[in-house]
Amino acid sequence: MTQVRSVAGGKRSSIADALYRALALSLAAITFVYLFNNYLDFWQNWPGAAGMFGQAPLHGTALIQAWVQLASYVLTVAAVIVIALWTQNRTFASDAALLSSVAAYVVSTAFWAVFLIGIVDAVISFMRVEGLLPPVFGETLAQRLGVSSFRGPYVHFPLIVVAGVVACFRRRLDFTWLALLVVVAEFQIVIARFIFSYEQAFMGDLVRFWYAALFLFASAHTLVAEGHVRVDVLFTHFTQERKALVNAWGSMVLGMPLCWTILGVGMAGKASVINSPLLYFETTQSGFGLYVKYLMAGFLAVYAVSMMTQFLAYFLDSMAILRGQAESYPTPKPS
Repeated sequence: MTQVRSVAGGKRSSIADALYRALALSLAAITFVYLFNNYLDFWQNWPGAAGMFGQAPLHGTALIQAWVQLASYVLTVAAVIVIALWTQNRTFASDAALLSSVAAYVVSTAFWAVFLIGIVDAVISFMRVEGLLPPVFGETLAQRLGVSSFRGPYVHFPLIVVAGVVACFRRRLDFTWLALLVVVAEFQIVIARFIFSYEQAFMGDLVRFWYAALFLFASAHTLVAEGHVRVDVLFTHFTQERKALVNAWGSMVLGMPLCWTILGVGMAGKASVINSPLLYFETTQSGFGLYVKYLMAGFLAVYAVSMMTQFLAYFLDSMAILRGQAESYPTPKPS
């Protein structure tokens, strides 16, 4: 999906092509603007762009904040359209490669985050169970590490930043290693239980944490590799143009609404299924387990964003065929 194709037959891109590109790129950009505004709404208590149209009038700082949030959407779309028209000679394949790269970065960051957090949180939980935190970190810090609202911002969030930096230099499909990590985590439970008669809640939490990440983070790559289930009665016998038409419409009519439904419902308010665990650093009831349940709610957002970005890349690859810029879909690179 990330291969850049040349324009077939030397055709130049038209304004219509630029607008198709602008549609896909603006939808991708709005997704990230939405996520940032969601952070401002519920973590920083901004009124939100919708506050401009609420029944209660806004005043002062709240009014300025609402205007800024509303303008972020309008200016983002306007900027993307201008850039698309300014770069009319750019091919669909180039933008599809860009979107695929963004999806790969999101997934790579998520992998390194769950890998680092899983290891570090398991070590902290083990030390807490065995009473090793006070001798190592002191009583005060040991008590704070037992509170999710402290461990999240001061342990997990810095590790997420580190993961983002690592992902800048490594875009391979590292999430495939999660399958091995899940096996290793489960194997150490078996060894500890049946040989040493030792088992703690955090050990099972680590397996679930990594398994959930594997299931959700691999979806975007599976879409590229044609690995998702397709009810195929007629599609195999279609021409490349008809396949492209089906995939383009499917991406926009089926794929995009699904992803936006996840984000819209999951982030509609403070009590929503994604926002609520993240806001309150929700944990399991197992006492000395991992403090990562709230992050598992965020996995849904990672899934929706990566899939949405990849659906848009899929749409652009389909448009390349329909608009005569390519003869067939690019062959996915081996992972």
